[in-house]
Amino acid sequence: MCLAPINPSDLIPITGAYAHRIQPPQVAGYEGLGRVIAAPAGHAGLLGRRVLPLRGPGTWARHLDCDPALAVPVPEGVADEDAARAYINPLAALRMIDLWPVAGRQVLLLGAGSGCSEHLARAALAAGAAVVAGVHRSPGRARRLEALGVRAVPLSDTGTILDLARSGGVTFDALGGPVAGAVLDTMPPGAAFVGYGLLTGQPVRPSRPPRAGFHRFHLRDSLAGLAPADWQAMMRRV
Repeated sequence: MCLAPINPSDLIPITGAYAHRIQPPQVAGYEGLGRVIAAPAGHAGLLGRRVLPLRGPGTWARHLDCDPALAVPVPEGVADEDAARAYINPLAALRMIDLWPVAGRQVLLLGAGSGCSEHLARAALAAGAAVVAGVHRSPGRARRLEALGVRAVPLSDTGTILDLARSGGVTFDALGGPVAGAVLDTMPPGAAFVGYGLLTGQPVRPSRPPRAGFHRFHLRDSLAGLAPADWQAMMRRV
């Protein structure tokens, strides 16, 4: 292993929040970059290559055994630091845009200061979203969002947030809590609300049955049963 970052997704099982999915003892770490030092004959072309050893043993280790069919070769020109973080946030963003198309639609990002939300903004704009608006808490984030082509909306501007919600389209929510609940209450039929995070630590609780489609996204579930060839194709897109 060369690099292994710390993603919030790593910290959740460490705290015990995924107790029903985790069987200790277990090495932590979902992401990381390694260099192949041994490979079976059928995968000898991986020897010496930088790869992402994902969907297997935890990456917070000096050495690990990875299924060669799932080891993702890293193209030349991609920096180690970028490759080591190329799994959870970038892939989650692509999967959500695939599942809830945004071409020609308004996209509202709740919790737009998160890393995954920035990837969603880029992916939505590339996929032809009519407009992307991002709700943020920090003025510093506003400048970063605007540089990406995102309309930055302060979390305190409830009126604008609800006006955007009334316009429909697709909302990707990393916050949960009261703001997310109010947005879901306001969105019209035909719109889609996708919850993928709970930065507030609170669930989404609409005050009445939602008129918009209410969906939850978990990257792990979206990859369940994915064939190695399909996995490799998705990571090539990333």
